[in-house]
Amino acid sequence: MKLNWKKWLLTGGGTGLIVLLALQATNPARTNPAIAPGADLMATNPPAPEVTALLHAACYDCHSYETTWPWYAHIAPASWLVVSDVNEGREHLNFSAWPHADPARAAKKLDRINEVLDYREMPPAKYTLIHVNARLTDAQRQTLLDWSDAAAKKLRPAETNQ
Repeated sequence: MKLNWKKWLLTGGGTGLIVLLALQATNPARTNPAIAPGADLMATNPPAPEVTALLHAACYDCHSYETTWPWYAHIAPASWLVVSDVNEGREHLNFSAWPHADPARAAKKLDRINEVLDYREMPPAKYTLIHVNARLTDAQRQTLLDWSDAAAKKLRPAETNQ
């Protein structure tokens, strides 16, 4: 019995298309909740403009409520990964819900920023692969490291800064 490749490809392709279309009904919610007045990191004592620009370019898409959802975030199954990454990023660090009222907690967050930048864990390679403006040069990375270190020191009580 001879296999009819043309018929097999048409049937398989049609089935695949139907499955992809059905997956679109399972897209997760892409949310950007409202930012409470004064809650964002930039609300009080914002960093220098250069640092602010770097944070917005390399961090804010996953670590704030100001996510710019790319076109592929609307297409399953890629949408599942994107929404999951953003939700996880917001859970670990959310610049839109900065702990202004708790200096010790804010200092710990800044220390963590410093750590993941220093170990080059952030921004992740899978993100910078597509988002070229999020790729940090060594000088830009050092600018963020210097900022986070200095900002954390300012927030700690004087006796722990020595």
